[in-house]
Amino acid sequence: MDTAPGMTLPDAGYRRGVLYVVMAGLCWSTIGLGVRLMQDANVWQILLYRSFGLLPVLLIFLWFRSGGKLGTAVRTAGWTSVLAAAALVSANIGGIYALQKTSVANAMLIFATAPFIAAFLGRLVLGERVRIVTVLTAVLAIFGVAIMVAGDARDGNISGNLVALGGAFGFAAYALALRSGKSVDMLPSVVLAGLFSIALTAPLAPVLGFSLTLSAHDLPIALALGIFQLGAGLVFFTLGSRTVPAAELTLLTLGEVVLAPVWVWLFLGETVGPDTLIGGAILLGALVINAVSGLRRKPLLISAP
Repeated sequence: MDTAPGMTLPDAGYRRGVLYVVMAGLCWSTIGLGVRLMQDANVWQILLYRSFGLLPVLLIFLWFRSGGKLGTAVRTAGWTSVLAAAALVSANIGGIYALQKTSVANAMLIFATAPFIAAFLGRLVLGERVRIVTVLTAVLAIFGVAIMVAGDARDGNISGNLVALGGAFGFAAYALALRSGKSVDMLPSVVLAGLFSIALTAPLAPVLGFSLTLSAHDLPIALALGIFQLGAGLVFFTLGSRTVPAAELTLLTLGEVVLAPVWVWLFLGETVGPDTLIGGAILLGALVINAVSGLRRKPLLISAP
């Protein structure tokens, strides 16, 4: 295809990276549908078997990427990776619980406030600068979340929203731990989070009185959440993040937030109320404005012949 003189085109690596990140958001967006399809599994059982599905995927990928030096890759991540893993476990617990207690739309939208929370935690803990646009859009996002939570509060169902907010704090703490260690590699910490989840869940079973086994219906869904929803999504995201700048990663993965309620509507008929639609639109608008304002992309370009 002919191009005008002087025009430049994004190189193949950048285009491929965008596709990988979009695929990551697509994988991650199936979490709500997976949790909704469960018949009997509780949050701890889902966490346990999702981790069983996740670990082989990440260990194989990490092994290939490290040239077979799997132990070195995990050790290099350091203690900050351990802290990040602990934060991620708490975020996953809050996320799964929230999806069981409130609408998928509400849960996913509230999870999406994590970048704002991370920005302010970064200011408090690491002394990082917070852009004025982030402050203003965070206020807008809080307004949108308040509308959604108020709608559920009128229906006497606020616990799911509050736990979702706690999950967002967990994800924000996870990002903060990675940044404090100057690490952009999430995979070792996610591997550790999977191991921590298994170590946490097994002793809890006799204390909380739930079985460590799942029904024939729930087991493959829980494993699929680990293999495809989280595992494949993380692999795609890791590959894409090599060539796609951070602000664009935020924008591209918003597909997760938008698509998650769509899947449960298409397959299960779950709808949302006006409060979620209004508050969610405000929140998504705030996220998009913040991400677009932060675009400082310097894409790899090739000169057109």
